Amino acid sequence: MTQNNFILPQKSELVQIKTSDIEVELPELKNINESKAVVIGKWLINWIKHDLACGKIKVNSLLPSKANLAYFLGVSVGTIQNAVRYVEDSGVVCSKQCIGTIIIAQSECGVRKLTSKRETAIRDIQNFIIHKNFKTGQNLPSSRNIAAAIGCSANTARLALEYLCTAGILEHKFKNSKDAGWVLKSCNFETSSKSENVSHRTLVSKVENDLKNYIDSNLRPGDKLPAHGELSAILKVSVKTIHDALKSLIEDGILLPRRGRYGTTVLRLPSASNINKERKETSIFASAQDTAFYYYEKTQNHIKKMIRENYEIGAKLPSIEELSKEMDLSPNTIRKAFQNLAKEGYLAFSRGRYGGTFVIDIPEAGGETFKWLAVNPQYAEIYKN
Repeated sequence: MTQNNFILPQKSELVQIKTSDIEVELPELKNINESKAVVIGKWLINWIKHDLACGKIKVNSLLPSKANLAYFLGVSVGTIQNAVRYVEDSGVVCSKQCIGTIIIAQSECGVRKLTSKRETAIRDIQNFIIHKNFKTGQNLPSSRNIAAAIGCSANTARLALEYLCTAGILEHKFKNSKDAGWVLKSCNFETSSKSENVSHRTLVSKVENDLKNYIDSNLRPGDKLPAHGELSAILKVSVKTIHDALKSLIEDGILLPRRGRYGTTVLRLPSASNINKERKETSIFASAQDTAFYYYEKTQNHIKKMIRENYEIGAKLPSIEELSKEMDLSPNTIRKAFQNLAKEGYLAFSRGRYGGTFVIDIPEAGGETFKWLAVNPQYAEIYKN
């Protein structure tokens, strides 16, 4: 897999600027010839560049929250959101979901992001202009009509049109951002045919492709995939994004997830043709979901046996912490087993000083145990034969 310069920012390590630290004169938002978002965006750019040069703020600092900026400037959060998008287009900041808006060195954003709706709309509008064969100086339809043509919301289309204005491709005749009045100023832009493959792609799908490349380059069928945390560090995305991306590879039969030390195993390389022939791993090993079911059922059966042999109706069971130590299991596993036994009518919970988990019925012996099989890969051939 090709190397990249992406970073994975940690919010706890970033310093957030306060609105009280902003000492420049506030923007004039009355009697303006541009939208408030654009005026505020230009003001933010000037402030960031000025304070960076003076050393008052530093690269990799976080802007104040959008809510705080909105209160500080007396506008809506939506206006600030649009203004931040304008600033981001200039290459001064980079926004990352769940982190915030990070001040960066000019055009050096290394944060992995999903393709936004606005970015997709920009490409679609460019395609629309080419398809409809608009000429320089010709009026475009209203933003609502364009939105209907490219299949997005009117607000997303308007934001995309405003970006194209700042890029010098369009010009807006009216004061502020109205629905109509968009004029084609220049056709000097690349058509979006090359970017059709990347439009509408989420960050998860991008990471999914990176995982496929990583597996093709570094692993072979039967190899164990690195842990989620290691992949997160390699691809510079969150563990949650890695988890979501792996789901698709599992569904495609590229990976096989198993519980415990077995981990997630490569069944086939993504670049190989999809072979429907059943592999030994899939027939010998249970799926992670089935294994989890077995694990909880095994715990429940042990507690049922303990109740039958040692307790009567009305008796109080040991606490979750006590059983966790006694059975060498996590408290969460014991808690889930208790909840399931309560649903089956064997246990009841009570709060307060004299509360706890009480037996309300004695489980009967017997019952079919969930069928489960997990063996080391080296024994797969023996079981197969």
